[in-house]
Amino acid sequence: MDEVTGAQLIAEALKSQNVEYMFGIVGVPIIEVAMAAQAAGIKYVGMRNEQAACYAASAIGYLTGRPVIVIGGSSDRNQETTGAFQEFPQVEACRLYSKFSARPSSLEMIPAVVEKAVRSSIYGRPGATYIDIAGDMVNAKIDRASVRFVSCCPAPPVSQADSREITQAVRLLRAAQRPLIIIGKGAAYARAEKEVRELVEVTGIPFLPTPMGKGVLSDDHPNCVAAARSRALLQADVIVLLGARLNWILHFGFPPRFSPHVKIIQVDLCAEELSNNVRAASALLGDIGAVVRQLLETVRSWRFPSDSQWWLTLKEKMTANAQISKSLALQSTLPMNYYTAFHHISELLPKDCIIVSEGANTMDIGRTMLLNYLPRHRLDAGTFGTMGVGPGFAIAAAVLEQTQKSAQRVVCIEGDSAFGFSGMEVETMCRYKLPIIIIVINNNGIYSGVDPKTWKEMEKMGDMTTIAPPVTLLPEAQYEQVMSAFGGRGYLVRTVEELRSALQESLDNTQMPSLLNVLIDPASDLFNYLQASRISTYFGAI
Repeated sequence: MDEVTGAQLIAEALKSQNVEYMFGIVGVPIIEVAMAAQAAGIKYVGMRNEQAACYAASAIGYLTGRPVIVIGGSSDRNQETTGAFQEFPQVEACRLYSKFSARPSSLEMIPAVVEKAVRSSIYGRPGATYIDIAGDMVNAKIDRASVRFVSCCPAPPVSQADSREITQAVRLLRAAQRPLIIIGKGAAYARAEKEVRELVEVTGIPFLPTPMGKGVLSDDHPNCVAAARSRALLQADVIVLLGARLNWILHFGFPPRFSPHVKIIQVDLCAEELSNNVRAASALLGDIGAVVRQLLETVRSWRFPSDSQWWLTLKEKMTANAQISKSLALQSTLPMNYYTAFHHISELLPKDCIIVSEGANTMDIGRTMLLNYLPRHRLDAGTFGTMGVGPGFAIAAAVLEQTQKSAQRVVCIEGDSAFGFSGMEVETMCRYKLPIIIIVINNNGIYSGVDPKTWKEMEKMGDMTTIAPPVTLLPEAQYEQVMSAFGGRGYLVRTVEELRSALQESLDNTQMPSLLNVLIDPASDLFNYLQASRISTYFGAI
């Protein structure tokens, strides 16, 4: 007999479904699963935190088109209901949060369950799936001939929209006085950048990217009106929504951020998302690339005039906001403010680098100051605003870059609070020699902090648990030493000159990770800027 273990079956099944990367923390009973994965040719990256492992896997899924498959070990089958070690209804618990959740009923069924988990994750709206592995199945053996092996699932089917809805969408566009295209993460995931570019350039319509839609078309494209975002959203009379949801990031499509009379042309892969919050005037269900090609077939003979009052209004606002941002960026006072730090970072970053970003002010302001020029080159906290995603995302992007030998740099820009969630992953970066550049924008707190002098004065007043503002962190914490402790390069940065020097050195070093601890004004928070300049970042009234 040609015997095979459960761990081997799991690994071989994953490999047959074109799964190339695995992130995790091993322990009983799944150590052998990771070892079998390596033997099958799957790259295994050992992380320091299970959350970070999932963040990394989700980023790899987004970048490669193979979403997250979560594999969890559970108690032995013959111990169910007995109070086994960590016994928990994992399949039932995960069913609420995943597209598919199951435990193979036998070793023979493992490949079929893996195939269904992978297929479920990439068909329709992509999403995570869960496979539960009983502890006694990992090392159990079975004759290979009795296993039900399954071939790789086909690529997701590509669907087109109803032709009547296409006709209605084009009719709305032709009649629009103030049209706008919003490019969402769905367009990036669908790899529809060629079609979206053609739609924008053929029609001449201005566009806005959502945070993860940045780069589908370059942020410096002449039709990008991100610098006049709020005016564009408020005054547009017809909006083409390409793979973006009308959720909180887009203010739900509600007044006063949107016109109460706006007509929405919604393109989405998920039928349940159509007309959510705002009834779509034209609901185009299908693959974004395919649907945009349908639109192009009908709309080619029409172009929105570049000398229209709409374009003039948007350009005036963009110019005014650019001047305000520039004045903030060129301030020479110390400590630096957000805009000054981001201005000099943006001048040095390569255009093809992958930008990972998380934090409160750091992420919000960074979305406007750090441009993306290529699709799927921005990873941030997204819809849930989950803090701690940055290092995991960066590791995933760097591992992928290492495999593809693309020479693209991965730059992870963190708020000091956000860095604290997953900071120990710098050891993972050093262990695998991933040349990630982490830039911690350190304002000593969440949103804002206090300077060292103020901190010492507060300490004299008594118990800090009743005195220190809840948003404050230890002033001028030496985060760069965390990186140095594991063999990477750490830099403490206070001035523009130190920032530019440290970043250039880090960009030149392709052998090890670096961390720049950039100390900025503790009072340099988003809300102070809003009051001082009457502008805002991605979420405000530009």
